[in-house]
Amino acid sequence: MGAVIEGFPVEGRTFAGGGLDWLAPFPIFCGVGLVIAYGLLGATWLIMKTEHQLQLRMYHLSRRLVALMALCIAIVSVWTPLAYPGIADRWFSMPNLFALSPVPLFTAFCLLRLWRARPEHAHHRPFLMALCITLLGFIGLGISIWPHIIPPSITIWQAASPPQSLQFMLVGAVFIILLF
Repeated sequence: MGAVIEGFPVEGRTFAGGGLDWLAPFPIFCGVGLVIAYGLLGATWLIMKTEHQLQLRMYHLSRRLVALMALCIAIVSVWTPLAYPGIADRWFSMPNLFALSPVPLFTAFCLLRLWRARPEHAHHRPFLMALCITLLGFIGLGISIWPHIIPPSITIWQAASPPQSLQFMLVGAVFIILLF
């Protein structure tokens, strides 16, 4: 995830980097945050699917993971705009500041709801909050790099297949969805 934000070296339409380009502080930190997010999803899924002692253990584990996740989100939220001025402009320029503010506000709301989750409450709510946090993280990533699908130079339209191929795939996908 961090390597996506940093961008990939591209010459023409070919990857020009090396196999260890991801080995930098920001991508490694983002990787750690992603592992914590997956751990949080797993712990909250077990809260939803188990009972008694294992469920109580997962409640305690998920509290620690929520704290770590909040810390990771805070660090990435500060590190990214400081390191990448284009992303800072996207998030903090007017009117984007107001238009995009629901993403961090809703993330904070979900983190707080997850932090306050108790075993006597609904057991599906922690997992739904963890899913929302993960989804909001990906939405934030999408907002940060838009319209570049391969940062910093290839846009989503440049990376797309020709329109005829996309139309053919759409028809095939609709057919498969309707069939099954």
